[in-house]
Amino acid sequence: MSDRPNIVFIMSDDHAAHAISAYGSRINTTPHLDRIAAGGVRMDAAFCTNSICAPSRAAILTGTYNHVNGVTTLATPLDNSLWTFTHELGDAGWQTVIFGKWHLGHGPNADPTGFDRWRLLPGQGHYHNPVFLDSELGIDEVGGYVTDLITNDCLAWLDSRDESKPFALFCHHKAPHRTWEPDAKHFTMYDDVEIPFPDTFRDDLVGRAEVVQAVKMRMLDLDPIIDLKATVPDGLTLDEEIDWRYQRYIKDYLRVVASIDDNVGRMLDYLDDNGLADNTIVVYTSDQGFFLGDHGWFDKRLMYEESLQMPLLIRYPERIAGGGVIDDIVVNVDFGQTLLELCGVAAPEHVQGRSFAPLLVGDDVDDWPTAMYYRYWMHNDGDHAVPAHYGVRTRTHKLICYYNDPLDQPGARGPANPVEWELFDLVEDPLEVNNIYGTVEAEDVTRMLRAELARLQAQVGDEPFAGA
Repeated sequence: MSDRPNIVFIMSDDHAAHAISAYGSRINTTPHLDRIAAGGVRMDAAFCTNSICAPSRAAILTGTYNHVNGVTTLATPLDNSLWTFTHELGDAGWQTVIFGKWHLGHGPNADPTGFDRWRLLPGQGHYHNPVFLDSELGIDEVGGYVTDLITNDCLAWLDSRDESKPFALFCHHKAPHRTWEPDAKHFTMYDDVEIPFPDTFRDDLVGRAEVVQAVKMRMLDLDPIIDLKATVPDGLTLDEEIDWRYQRYIKDYLRVVASIDDNVGRMLDYLDDNGLADNTIVVYTSDQGFFLGDHGWFDKRLMYEESLQMPLLIRYPERIAGGGVIDDIVVNVDFGQTLLELCGVAAPEHVQGRSFAPLLVGDDVDDWPTAMYYRYWMHNDGDHAVPAHYGVRTRTHKLICYYNDPLDQPGARGPANPVEWELFDLVEDPLEVNNIYGTVEAEDVTRMLRAELARLQAQVGDEPFAGA
């Protein structure tokens, strides 16, 4: 058994766990992602601490919460002088490279550090014929489909690597971020089928916080020209148009996911064919979840399960038994420390995450956390109107506070909208349609969860909103 394993860390953007067949998807199959789960473990309670792209990526790299690393919104780049776990791997002798999506800013203070080589999409990048920013070549425009091209870069680098050293390869896909533009191979996939509608597709949101009812993430908020690449047919009733929009949206979403799955298969085949599989940690995740028509929504941001949950599949044949399922709560802040421990590398004391490597190898951990803390900072952004909020999720309940304070806007600390709360019993109400906050029956659990929320905020060093 080697104490210096390789790492292949594959991360997509906005890929919901319930669009992976290893997680029991009702709407698609992902045979190559399922290979990772079959050969390793499926994490069923992996959560992001802020369900938006840049903040989640910053939390993964730095092992710190967003109020610490400073990346609270899409407009706050990552200071490249900060410690990241890739720095630690590089210092310990690993070759470190990243290809694909970065989305943490560019320029002298934001370009990636802690990598020997990087080749990245500026901003969101394009699905077809994308431009790359290359640490060696500068600006480089390449013809082709972005998911294929990113994988090509990864495989080409693997062919050219120094085989005397372990490697940490980060393959970060743009897909399935909007707008959803399939490649030619998958362009007509699902044309002759109707994708099943989620159980909560017609959720009227009655009883939920008023600010939640007002978010702009309904099917009617999808621009049919930009996002769906077709105009709405004439003569449809309102319900028929909503159904039509869902089918257009979800089919293109699943088509770009299918391309990811194919390319994950290419990566796994390479490892098999080159004798690297046994001593390589393979991770598949997404920077957050995504609403696939759940509650009638698309996008993410809210602390509801479909947005909060990250898919997390991990394979390492030398140490992790295949086919396992772990339901202990882990968060994105923990990822780097876990990989470092599996590689026998220590993290500095300032890092806030905790390694869950013992869980992966079957060890009992009596003091493992049973709750996680979440905070979304981008109050009432123009496109989605999602309120700022924070909350706590335990194994059985979720408490959310919509404090509605525009902290992401300099000089605009108030006045805030009235504070609203939601409380869900995840055992009795796993679909989160019954807000029990303020009911007599929930008084005891409310007190407990508000105390737990305060404890977690103190533990991570975040300040609660004064009016909550």
